[in-house]
Order: sequence, then structure tokens, then C-alpha cells
Amino acid sequence: MGKTAKEMTVVKGVDLERYMGRWYEIASIPSRFQPRDGANTRATYTLRSDGTVHVLNETWSGGRRGSIEGTAYRADPASDDAKLKVKFYVPPFFPIFPVVGDYWVLHLDDDYQYALIGQPSRTYLWILCRQTHMDEEVYNMLVEKAKEEGYDVQKLHKTPQADPPAEEESAPEDKKGIWWIKSLLGK
Repeated sequence: MGKTAKEMTVVKGVDLERYMGRWYEIASIPSRFQPRDGANTRATYTLRSDGTVHVLNETWSGGRRGSIEGTAYRADPASDDAKLKVKFYVPPFFPIFPVVGDYWVLHLDDDYQYALIGQPSRTYLWILCRQTHMDEEVYNMLVEKAKEEGYDVQKLHKTPQADPPAEEESAPEDKKGIWWIKSLLGK
């Protein structure tokens, strides 16, 4: 196994308030459940008064907007590590059945403008940015960082992003958010 056996380095001391807001997916290691033509994928985070985070994930596929909502929280409230758990209630089957995945912040710039997100399984990876496009230099640096953490970066797939960003109102809703859950589980 070599270096993949060691635990990934996770950012410490993330200010959740600064981390909130909208992030665009620049690239990811896609889940096999993910729509192959998924575009304009993004996540919007909102801090709740109890310290948990409301998560809204959206993607556009075949002109339809797919979305799923969930809750993120610190895996260990006593730790400074940016290791979060994200919990989704599986729609539309069992709204009382939670599915929990890992969300580890592996890299975050000082201005909270771009981030590298992974999981202990190293199955999935996300490169996120506040803008719909990222400088090649920054992108390459994040890819290199992922490689150092034991990821197979050959599997990274760039996500098409519209500029200006897609609007929720302009697309019919597709409620099949199941692939989001399976992606997070890293199975």
C-alpha cells in the first residue's frame, strides 16, 4: 500500500462561518452513480444556530436540476480537525433513514476561495472554488496535493460550469438525489 496507508493530512482550525456560502465544483472523482453529463454542480452551506451546517447540493443533467439537502457537523466537536460528517435523509423512500458520509477538508486557502475535499476511503475527491472557474496554477497545485495524499488523480474529471452560473428557476426539478448519497458514502 505504501503511502496510501497513512492518514490524510486535514486542515485545522477552519472557521465554519467563513466557509459558508456557495462553492462550485471545478473537478471531482465522480461516483459511478453520478450522471455522466452532470454540469454546474455546486454546494451551498448555511450555518445554523446550533452549530450544524445546512447543505444543499445541486447539479444539472439533461436540462434538469437535481438537488439534495442534508446536515454537516464536526465529527469530533472537541477536535480542531476539519473532519465533518454529512448526513442526508434518503428521499423519497425513508425520510427517517439517515445516510452519513465523511467530508474532510484537505486543503483550504487563507481567503477561503478554494478547497480540496476528500474522504478516508480516498474513493472520492472534490475541488471546489467560490468562482465557476479556477486558475490553472491553483488547480494543478490542488491536484498535486491530492496526489501526495494518495489519490489516483488520473480519475479526476472536470465539471462543466456555466458562466454566469445556472439559475435554479430555469430548470425543472429532478428529485433523484440518490447518487449524492452514494458518492458521499465512498462505497
